[in-house]
Amino acid sequence: MKKVLITGANKGIGFATAKLLLQKGYYVYLGSRSIQNGASAVDKLKAEGLANVECIQIDVTDDNSVKTASEKIDVLDILINNAGINGGNDPYTALEATPAEFQAAFNVNVIGTSRVTQAFIDLLKKSEEPRIVNLSTSVGSLALQSDPNWPAYNYAKYAVYAASKAALNMYTIHLAYELRDTNFKVNAVCPGLTATDFTFGNGGEAETAARRVVKYATIDQNGPTGKFFSEETNPKTEEINW
Repeated sequence: MKKVLITGANKGIGFATAKLLLQKGYYVYLGSRSIQNGASAVDKLKAEGLANVECIQIDVTDDNSVKTASEKIDVLDILINNAGINGGNDPYTALEATPAEFQAAFNVNVIGTSRVTQAFIDLLKKSEEPRIVNLSTSVGSLALQSDPNWPAYNYAKYAVYAASKAALNMYTIHLAYELRDTNFKVNAVCPGLTATDFTFGNGGEAETAARRVVKYATIDQNGPTGKFFSEETNPKTEEINW
């Protein structure tokens, strides 16, 4: 049975992703910053008959928390870096956002992802088919954000969140490159606008977003690596420009 760690999985897209992977026969380490919230999420899944799940307390911004989490897991095949924050209060544009808002978003969305990946990379290397999925967003695409013909071009730019996800995309490119001669598949996936606390209830169903994430978390050895996917933005091929 393959094992998966999902950060920030006690609710929203992370929780829906955990549920879908459990239904597919995977063992899930449900990562949660709050042990209470994580335990509650695990109880909900077990109440539905999904038993192969356990809560792992992990704060992606804390070295000791991540180290402790890594010591509790002995086998890992898939890492889904789902934990993230939007950076501040709407609209947190380039001219209005505070340095603290930028710092907080980068600390979770970029540095946190790097911290977790480095902590678990040795375990992943022991897997025959290791996979890493970094949850990104189409608004983190420099190509799309700078295209006046893109439907979302005239929306509020969300500079804090978009800048942090653009940096995450660059991290993904470098990570995939460094692992290019291995069995790793490393990709960035935009789950699409999803109705969660993160988006203040706006968007589609979390289950739809979860299917998009799971698709690239479970690809075979013929699958892509070092790519950026958004089914919502490009339904035909799903791949979008960085």
